[in-house]
Amino acid sequence: MLLAPLACAVFRAIFLWRYHTHAIPRRQLLTCFRYGFWWGMDFNAYVFLILLLCVSLPTAIFPSVRPFADGLRCALVTAYLGILYLAFISKMIFYDHFHDTFNATIRLGIHADKKNFADIFFHQHHGGLVLLGVPVYLAICVLAARALLMLPHLPYDMIAPPDGTARIACNVLCFVGAIVLFYWLRYGGTLNHRKKPEWDEVPPLVKEDAVLAKATVDDLIALELAWKKRVSDAARHSDDEARRYLAPILPEICPPRTDNPLPFFQQLTAGPRIARPSHIFFLLGESHAQAPLDSVYHHLGLVEASLHFRANPHTVSFPHFLSAGMISQPSLVSLLSGIYDADMELNENVSFWEGCLPSTLPIQLNKLGYRTEFWYGGGLNWGSLDHFVPKIGFDAWHAGPEICGEDAPQTWLGVYDHIFLEEAAARIEASTEDGPVFHFLYTTSNHGPYNMPYEKYGFDLSRVMRDAPEVAARIARDKKVSRRMASIWYADQALIRFAERMKKDFPDSLIIITGDHSFGALPYEYDVAKRREPTIREAVLTSFAMYHRELTPDMLPSRIGGHMNILPTLLELIAPQGFSYLSPFAPLTQPLSHVVTPYCWETEDTIGDFRSGEAQPLKITDGPLPTEHLVRFQEERDALCELTGWYVRHPELLEQR
Repeated sequence: MLLAPLACAVFRAIFLWRYHTHAIPRRQLLTCFRYGFWWGMDFNAYVFLILLLCVSLPTAIFPSVRPFADGLRCALVTAYLGILYLAFISKMIFYDHFHDTFNATIRLGIHADKKNFADIFFHQHHGGLVLLGVPVYLAICVLAARALLMLPHLPYDMIAPPDGTARIACNVLCFVGAIVLFYWLRYGGTLNHRKKPEWDEVPPLVKEDAVLAKATVDDLIALELAWKKRVSDAARHSDDEARRYLAPILPEICPPRTDNPLPFFQQLTAGPRIARPSHIFFLLGESHAQAPLDSVYHHLGLVEASLHFRANPHTVSFPHFLSAGMISQPSLVSLLSGIYDADMELNENVSFWEGCLPSTLPIQLNKLGYRTEFWYGGGLNWGSLDHFVPKIGFDAWHAGPEICGEDAPQTWLGVYDHIFLEEAAARIEASTEDGPVFHFLYTTSNHGPYNMPYEKYGFDLSRVMRDAPEVAARIARDKKVSRRMASIWYADQALIRFAERMKKDFPDSLIIITGDHSFGALPYEYDVAKRREPTIREAVLTSFAMYHRELTPDMLPSRIGGHMNILPTLLELIAPQGFSYLSPFAPLTQPLSHVVTPYCWETEDTIGDFRSGEAQPLKITDGPLPTEHLVRFQEERDALCELTGWYVRHPELLEQR
């Protein structure tokens, strides 16, 4: 049984060696391993129980089983150690992408592109070597188990009375003692269930170090916590419960017993701020994060194209912009739906393939006379977009492989950005459709496993990072990080090249550029900051910029914003006075005191994460920031999720199209 916690300790050490890049005080490290050992017993103690029930007891009752007992013990322990290995490898990959151990995001992988998973595993995370390591690892486990079984031991018959009542009493005592021992182990060295190790009780000495705190949680424990955590409870509430949750955001005009809350979020525009554009381009860039755009990282040169685009006096950008989702699908679906997806996967819900909400972006632009078109670099079967997109109001939809040809170079996600966007641009320029048009374009290339031929498309690390030659020289020796930097640069170049082309072709166009979510973009391990981890702000903020030849910064006075503020902002800029639209969110044409998503919140001076309960100052800095336990706007957050849950529970309220 001891092999299980030993393996967990080894995996914990490897995790810290890979992701913790500075010296850890001895007392802090020992506390991490001690607490992690006892917490891990929540699972590892079952090895003791299974061996007791499946091997030791049958052997005691049936002597004929004894010749096979050690082999069975060895097989069962090795199988469990194999599960620990797979969980560890999965956690390492997950952490590499999300800077977190397993969390509720794993539940959203059910409908993800499995080919993309395989591509990332084999080409970005050396999947072939990982799989080759399985038999080697299992062989070591078998040898270790056999070695332990060969240690001298004291036969039970030598210490137990030979027969009679004393023998029965001894047997009962040993059996009951073994069960008590199991619970003592499982509860972390105590028989008091209330003192069982858990996240809230992780010693402060360990918790003050974010990576060390994550390392404390054994992989199966983290997986269990993530799987048990439901993405949202809103879809399970009764209507009366839902109304109580919705109360903080419902307008005063909404009746207390309403059966359809969304129509009461009607807003009227104040009148156009800019001339009505003939073309609106909404560019959603895969993983186009804010952090590389921060002034303290300009010397890295990763987003030089975006910085040039933002330098135009008629481009307004926000440095503190919250994404509607932590991964791609919730962000995309929220932006298009007009309410948060809140990880309820509306795009995978059959009800939303048959009807839609009246708050969707294309439907509301249709009312202004705009033809709406959706362009995606990948196949529309991803995320069931082929079912979802037509129902939410788009007049036309295009997939990268269809418009560029099946032989166009592509990753598992989609056609290379520059090829996809060039083809989309050519088709838009050649279009003979009358009337104004809205184009929503979503790219795919800034994504693992980062195996595109970036140098062929202009990437030169030494030139891009010419203002940081020492960093460039170190990164050049790390092919994995170098390719990730290349992907950021390449995707940004392709995105902005398209925007500049459309600005030239259609001088009155309005262009919106944002990212679907952030990711661990910057190579902190190469001393690009005075810390080795992103701040909360850098980990969650996406980019945002808006251009129109008549747009000025005073038109968008807010200092903070989020994805869901884009729709009302767009309508407030271009719609005639008194135009009615639906949105539970305020436009950026007015100052915002705070922004709330299902995951995070921010004010003008603080940003917090609902998932961890932690908050930091909202500052652009390359240095460390103090972290405190602070949760604000919880009721508003729950209400916004509840609004989505209402329509998941009441698909009959969706409009048929």
